[in-house]
Amino acid sequence: MLDLDRQSWIKWHEGTLPWVDAYLQRFQFSRHAHDTYAIALTLAGVQSFDYRGETRHSQAGGVVVLHPDELHDGRAGTEHGFRFRTLYLAPKMVQDVLGGASLPYIENGLSTHPRLTRAVKSILNEPQSLDELAQNDLVCELIFAMQEASGDTEPQWALVNWPAVCRAQQFLDAHIFDQVSIETLAQVAQIDRWQLSRDFRAALGTSPYRYLLMRRIEQVQEKLKVGDGLAHIAASCGFADQSHLTRHFRKIIGLTPGQWQRLAR
Repeated sequence: MLDLDRQSWIKWHEGTLPWVDAYLQRFQFSRHAHDTYAIALTLAGVQSFDYRGETRHSQAGGVVVLHPDELHDGRAGTEHGFRFRTLYLAPKMVQDVLGGASLPYIENGLSTHPRLTRAVKSILNEPQSLDELAQNDLVCELIFAMQEASGDTEPQWALVNWPAVCRAQQFLDAHIFDQVSIETLAQVAQIDRWQLSRDFRAALGTSPYRYLLMRRIEQVQEKLKVGDGLAHIAASCGFADQSHLTRHFRKIIGLTPGQWQRLAR
């Protein structure tokens, strides 16, 4: 049971580069996964999380980079709580910069790489003050720093059919609430279903199914903000019922819809 203690708070900031500013004391995120990179800067205290079978700890000034679709949780490492900021970087934005190279992978989710640390701090120290041009420049530097820190500096253009992935992604974006078969998606992408599954995950860090599910959850969040009832939201966003929606929401966000709604106000 997640503990919504009065000392904990989360401020959500939307846009092309969404981010959160938060302080957690007794409150904990349960295990969940994003279809984006979660890139965090620990501002104070100790940030603890379970990731890839081990417990990790990030202290003040530490950088956390979690790969898309990797299960993790989040909690304070001491009784004093911790302050952090996290930005969510979509794999598509990474591919727009790298043009089809393998997604950068940061071992263990923690990094002390100097270039990457500078890039993360440049964005997350004062993210609200960045204009669009400055943000674009910093995002490019962040992505190249991630690639350098991962040790994968050679583009692997031939391994991923990026145009086919884009066709599939655009189709999914246009059919968020529809039942989409892998056969239909492969026809749209103009490659066979197995190559599509491999290339989609290699390029975007998640499967076509998970990608579609994430887009539905985003629509759920928008409806929660305006106070729509959960049963109505489930029916309108492609979920079988309220229980089905709640189960998927918690797996992806780490909170129940009701908890997220209270924190997002």
